[in-house]
Amino acid sequence: MSKVILVVEDDPKSMILTKDLLQISGFSTVQATDGKQGVVVATSAKPDLILMDIMMPKMDGYSACHELKSNPDTKNIPIIMLTAVGYDLNKKLAQNVGAQGYITKPFSRQELLDAINPLLHNT
Repeated sequence: MSKVILVVEDDPKSMILTKDLLQISGFSTVQATDGKQGVVVATSAKPDLILMDIMMPKMDGYSACHELKSNPDTKNIPIIMLTAVGYDLNKKLAQNVGAQGYITKPFSRQELLDAINPLLHNT
């Protein structure tokens, strides 16, 4: 059975690209288009891993990550921030709210797999 990855991304092009890269790599995906929806989908679908954009409507990725890590039902799901913002301060903030990884857009399929695979082997 393939691992399920939740992609939380408000940009339709980024969503399609990420979803396609994951699917051709053998993963199943579920989607959410903002942080609030991401929390709801993660809580109900219990994915194996979450890829979370930072800048989104309704709830940003930091807040969504913090909420998921504060919930006993979702706290053990690895979260990788996927964002166009590559500043060290943002990476540190992502770690502080519980993210286990950080990928800067644009990214290659290999970069995505290199970030995802170690976290999935721990689940």
